[in-house]
Amino acid sequence: MIQPRTFQFDVDGVTLVGHLFAPPTDARIAAAVLTGPLTSVKEQAAGAYAKALAARGFAALAFDHRYFGESGGAPRQFENPFAKVKDIRAAAAALQRPPELAELPLVGVGVCAGAGYMARAVAEDERFSVFAGVAGYFGEATPHSMAASAASIARGRAAEARWKETGIAETIPAVAAEGGDVAMPLSEAYEYYGTSRGAVANYVNGFAVQSRAYTATFDSQGAAAHIEIPAIVLHSERALAPALARRFIAGLSGPHEELWLTSQGQIDFYDQARLIDAAADAIASFVQRATLKQ
Repeated sequence: MIQPRTFQFDVDGVTLVGHLFAPPTDARIAAAVLTGPLTSVKEQAAGAYAKALAARGFAALAFDHRYFGESGGAPRQFENPFAKVKDIRAAAAALQRPPELAELPLVGVGVCAGAGYMARAVAEDERFSVFAGVAGYFGEATPHSMAASAASIARGRAAEARWKETGIAETIPAVAAEGGDVAMPLSEAYEYYGTSRGAVANYVNGFAVQSRAYTATFDSQGAAAHIEIPAIVLHSERALAPALARRFIAGLSGPHEELWLTSQGQIDFYDQARLIDAAADAIASFVQRATLKQ
């Protein structure tokens, strides 16, 4: 049975805590940094994919971003995509420090919102050899989209100003059974994060309101044009925003593949063995073919 070991590294003076999954033999094919959906922690989707990739020969790191889980940073539950991109790049540097991992190809794997964060990270960091996005949400920040989100952005900025003045962060639930003023109003999001299905001891059902000023102004769609390394995108017609995934795929600059799987929705990509195994198999095969050509 594959069991992770604790893996820590620092970014901007904050200690981040991860789980490093090692393959069952010494025959490693690659190292991988993983990041997951909005507000998630390493024991959820990122960890599930890290474990699956380890079984296929990867040294795979899932970690808690700053402000979440076991990692440091304040305010808590602050979803800052720009900081998460920096965290990913720090994780990549840390993962290449052990001598046994230093020469392995480095793969960036993101799930849901994490695919957008990872896309921006690999576009900016030459350490990565391959990008993989699973059920990715590839949002964009255009004048039109930001105008549509103006009220939400203003609320986020006001909340951040109050936090800086008082040290008290305004939070709302990440999910709630009745929806309402939450970070993720989808009912299937509650069915995962709000029930025993996705609940883990390390997860907090909260979202700092000031996050709104950052999530609405973050662009991952534009990263595609700057990704010149091999890329694979796995998605479903019933997952979140398939049209945005297609646009992202069309914008990729380097060699790429896409695989469209069958799902009930978005959330079953997080914990359903059928989808995780299919995605992990596809990523492992793609990485082996892509790195042989490099």
